[in-house]
Order: sequence, then C-alpha cells, then structure tokens
Amino acid sequence: MRLYHGSNVEVRNPRLLRSDRRLDFGPGFYLTSSLEQASRWSVLSARRRRKGRPSVTVYEFDELLLDEFDTLGFTGATADWLDYIAANRSGEPLGDDYDIVFGPVADDATMPTLNGFFAGIYTTEEALKRLLPQKLKDQYAFRTQRAIDALTCIEVIHP
Repeated sequence: MRLYHGSNVEVRNPRLLRSDRRLDFGPGFYLTSSLEQASRWSVLSARRRRKGRPSVTVYEFDELLLDEFDTLGFTGATADWLDYIAANRSGEPLGDDYDIVFGPVADDATMPTLNGFFAGIYTTEEALKRLLPQKLKDQYAFRTQRAIDALTCIEVIHP
C-alpha cells in the first residue's frame, strides 16, 4: 500500500517523536493514502512554519504486515471514532498501546462540527449526521518505532 506524509521537510527516515500536540489518534507518525491530502498538508505546514519547502514523502507499506502489529481501524465516522478522537484531542487519551491506528481524518472542514461535539453542543448522533455528507480522507498513525520501521521510503515529491 502506498502512503504519503506531507510536511515542510523531507522525512526519509522517520522516527517517533513525543509531542504535546493533541492529535486525532494520539502521538505518532501520520500518513494518508491520499496524495492530494498529503500535498495540502505539506503546503499548509510550510506556510504555518514559515520555513522549509512543501514536501510529500512517499512510502510503501506491506498490508500483510498489519497482522504483525496491534492495530485499531475505524471504517468511517462512527461513535467509537468520535469518542476516540475526542479523548485524544482533550488530552485524556484512552491509554491504549496500538502500534497503528487508522481511520477518517478530522480536518479543518470537520472542526466546527467536532468542536460543537467536544463542547457538548452536539450529541454523538447529531455530530455524526453532520459529518456524513463530508468526504473524509483517511489517516494512519504509526505510533511505535517498530511500526514506523516497516515503512519503506520510495521518493519525495515537491508539490
């Protein structure tokens, strides 16, 4: 499977970095199967950081290896997905030890709905109903160095 990482720098040899950032699936190395999404992330990253160059690093990951890792996958915007990202974004993660977590990405287009859910304005059902029409891209969080080491860097694209 081809996966893409968008950044303001080339990331040929990724490593697990600990961060205080509250991301959907917790700390990890994030990728997507969408070249378009990774390209957008790279441009936004370079613009926000005001340094570097938009870079999409392309990786190959053998899907057969998924059986060798402890994984959690969300097939769409579900109540479980919403609860999982709410826990991570609130800074109170569920304390799981998954190597790889994958599912829909909560991006800028979804944030008004998600913020409404986090604030208690929307119920789970209402938030999911509002998210359904959106074409949510996917994301993969490689959360252990062992999982990251299973990625093979193919090339770097500068959009």
